[in-house]
Amino acid sequence: MRSILGYLKGAWKTVCVIFALLIVQAYCDLTLPTYMSSIVDVGIQQNGIADAVPEKIRGQSLEALKLFLTDEEVRQATAAYTLQQDGSYVLKSYVEGEQREALSRAFARPMVLLSQAAEQHADVGQMYAAIESGAVSREQFARMREQALAQLDNVPESTLQQMAVQFVAAEYEAMGTDLGAFRSRYLLTTGGKMLGLAALGVLAAIVVGLLASRIGSGIGRDLRGSMFERVLAFSSTEMNRFSTASLITRCTNDIQQVQMVIVILLRMVLFAPICAVGGILKVVNTHTGMGWIIFVAVAVILAVLGTLISLSMPKFRMMQSLVDRMNLISREILTGIMPIRAFSREKHEEERFSQANDALMRTQLFTNRVMTFMMPLMMLTMNGITVMIVWFGSKGVDAGQLQVGDMMAFINYTMMIVMSFMMMTMVSIMLPRAGVAADRINEVLHTVPSIADPKTPVEHAWRGRICFEDVSFRYPGADRDALSHISFTAEPGKTTAIIGSTGCGKSTLLHLIARFFDVTSGRVTLDGVDVRDIRQAELRDQLGFVPQKGVLFSGSIASNLKFAGKQVTDEEMKRAADIAQATEFIDSKVDGYRSAIAQGGSNVSGGQKQRLSIARAIAKHPKVYLFDDSFSALDYKTDAALRRALAGSVSEATVFIVAQRISTILHADQIIVLNEGCIEGIGTHEQLLHSCRTYREIAESQLSERELEGGGAR
Repeated sequence: MRSILGYLKGAWKTVCVIFALLIVQAYCDLTLPTYMSSIVDVGIQQNGIADAVPEKIRGQSLEALKLFLTDEEVRQATAAYTLQQDGSYVLKSYVEGEQREALSRAFARPMVLLSQAAEQHADVGQMYAAIESGAVSREQFARMREQALAQLDNVPESTLQQMAVQFVAAEYEAMGTDLGAFRSRYLLTTGGKMLGLAALGVLAAIVVGLLASRIGSGIGRDLRGSMFERVLAFSSTEMNRFSTASLITRCTNDIQQVQMVIVILLRMVLFAPICAVGGILKVVNTHTGMGWIIFVAVAVILAVLGTLISLSMPKFRMMQSLVDRMNLISREILTGIMPIRAFSREKHEEERFSQANDALMRTQLFTNRVMTFMMPLMMLTMNGITVMIVWFGSKGVDAGQLQVGDMMAFINYTMMIVMSFMMMTMVSIMLPRAGVAADRINEVLHTVPSIADPKTPVEHAWRGRICFEDVSFRYPGADRDALSHISFTAEPGKTTAIIGSTGCGKSTLLHLIARFFDVTSGRVTLDGVDVRDIRQAELRDQLGFVPQKGVLFSGSIASNLKFAGKQVTDEEMKRAADIAQATEFIDSKVDGYRSAIAQGGSNVSGGQKQRLSIARAIAKHPKVYLFDDSFSALDYKTDAALRRALAGSVSEATVFIVAQRISTILHADQIIVLNEGCIEGIGTHEQLLHSCRTYREIAESQLSERELEGGGAR
């Protein structure tokens, strides 16, 4: 979780905007049930009359009300109304909020008493006249008023308000007000407010979704870029530590998991607590007495989700490693389809793929089956809560302690609170898997490449002289050296050949020159400068490397030959292709140099791939050529023609040739014979035939007796 939040630091301003918009959305969502309650309770049941404060009242009715008010309440009522010419009173426009609520509470009981008196045909005017004439003293009337008001102490406040509203409705009718129009105006006004809030909430949700998606996509883009940049800086040690399949999974599936969870975090996780807290505050303010139902609902939901999460969480943690395994096997099968067919191992590979596929399927099925219980259980819980609210709420409505609209609003608020907790718990299921993915991403991003540029790199006008000075090298985790005490010098304009049995360290020696690995002891120098003191980019700019297995990239022949950069012209490209003996098969293609190359060069033969790889290195014009067994796929005729053309074009460069065939290195200026990581002989072909037993054994296995006696053949 901490890793995921760390990705959001760069977008904290946008996150703050999202948080503000979520507050707006929550306010809109939480206010709508209140308006709905008002439409039911006030608009429909009370004809649009909200409380016991009439907007307009007859003078005699106001005077009658004052009979049942305290002196302070009389002053408040007098200050709230303005006398009109027709003798009626109109409520002043500024009487709102707490002042109106106080006036409504003051008017409620007197209005109920006046309504009861009207039902009993009592003449309030005569009562007022009796008080004014002195027939009934004010003290006597005060006692009578207290007794009358005391009779209403057991009546719920909501019931008193409804009865008072009936008095106001009767007053409006007496003044000729159309209650139907009054009700319609209230419904339209309140409905318009609801539509406005709904539109505002929808707009806020849309903007939040847009901003969250932009942040998620931006973080995904940045993570992919950072991972790709870091992987490009990895040495062979790090590449061996992270498999190719795992790196692909981390750069695609893992980042997608993090990206999706970030969007959900910004849209749901931030919104859910705001909505839950707001819903709880709204429920508390409704005074329904059913708040305990919410605690029961939350407890049931947490118990259900806790059980489901405890069952599925271990499987979610396993899923990423199973995806890695699936990608690894798929990659191996697809890249090795030819030997699989050649050895008739299709069934075996199908079984291996099926095992990985079934393991992933079983894990996914288990988690999906567990999670399928979630929605039915949640719906059962929510419906059960609704039944409880209706059951206990209807009793409150029957007792006059609760209105229907308040009960409906309570149901809405309870559902919001329950859904908020459910959303937070649902996201908590996704977070562990995303957390694992984030850790795997950070593992790559925080891995420091073992080969780094020096703090103070050496710059030089490079000639290409390579020198090994007592070099030893051991692969990480190995128990013995791959190369041991290697010392020799390769001069510009000369060819150094390396030969030996398989696994003796020939390719490793070239990798040390290119600094794909760093030496364990000793040093490799370029023109007397330790390669570790040269920037990697500058060092490799001096090298033309042709790997043992030719690698081509999807594109065209021209794009592959110009892989060194824009500095390679068309003329240089064609010259390099001619030297590499590739012109013949390139010209035979309809599109020539524009001919397409498939991924990995799968649409060209092994020999053509090698020739294109050699031409790519020649077109770069490096100071040092590194040919790592790059002629093995060529026939003898092409091999000889290529070496003759190459000798004339790289006469000033230092050339390294790793080869298995004696004929390829026969005329090298010096040949290094490796045996189990050690130099067993250095010299020319003729010298080694007499001084190095290992070299002579190799020569005898490849050359005829006449060729051995004649110094070999070109």
